[in-house]
Amino acid sequence: MARAVSTQRQFVRAAIAAPYLERDEEHDLAVLFRQTGDKAALEKLTHSHMRLAIAVAARFKHFGLPMADLIQEAHIGLLEAAQRFEPDRQVRFSTYAMWWIRAALQDYVLRNWSIVRGGTSSTQKALFFNLRRLRAKLSQGHSPMPTTAMFTEIAEAVGVSLADVETMNARLSGNDQSLNAPLSDTEGSSADRQDFLVCDRPLQDEIVEDEIDGERRLRWLNEAMAVLSDREARILRERRLRDDSATLESLGERLGISKERVRQIETRALEKLKQALISRHPGIAAMI
Repeated sequence: MARAVSTQRQFVRAAIAAPYLERDEEHDLAVLFRQTGDKAALEKLTHSHMRLAIAVAARFKHFGLPMADLIQEAHIGLLEAAQRFEPDRQVRFSTYAMWWIRAALQDYVLRNWSIVRGGTSSTQKALFFNLRRLRAKLSQGHSPMPTTAMFTEIAEAVGVSLADVETMNARLSGNDQSLNAPLSDTEGSSADRQDFLVCDRPLQDEIVEDEIDGERRLRWLNEAMAVLSDREARILRERRLRDDSATLESLGERLGISKERVRQIETRALEKLKQALISRHPGIAAMI
């Protein structure tokens, strides 16, 4: 551990001691690397900007991640910037590299800050990195405790929902806890947190079984409907197979018959349908 800290300090000192590049020298190195792939030019260009990478990495240390890892990720962003830099655009390399370094660090923090992945969209990412700052800004002169009005203002500023802000605030306010962690330190206690997570949803095999059975019953019903006349099939569909089933009276008016006649046809059609199902699938008799 001490050796790693010593190595990190030496690296930081070397980066700070690296000379600044004049604009023309920086441009020449970038052109040389872009045209020929000269590794020495790449190393000199990036090494002279490592103090920038370290400075940006230091802004992310409050997330509790090792500073050495943050510096490494910043270096990766710096190398990515050098690979993509176009010197003919007349932009200083430090200005261009800043965005790539910050992007590399943000991705690293999102991957490693928590075992639960967050910030999967651009707005969620902006919320993750700006929530603390916005909270501090809005709480100046007021109670430090967050309020619904504060969260609403943050949601409007970032472009997310109020629920997203409340969820992200809860995540940033507490540490991850393992579901396998025991609830009590008492010796002999075997209860874990996951033992008290109750899910009322059916199991996956039950869901699949219901889907398969439903498809099978629907296929059997469609096959059996073939024994009915057009009027019998229409009455059954209107009366039994629709969520908003038609009344006997309204259906009789549309068919030009009395509601009693509709009831008789419906009863006869149900009996014919039952017999057709039993004849094709004898085992279904116990289910009808």
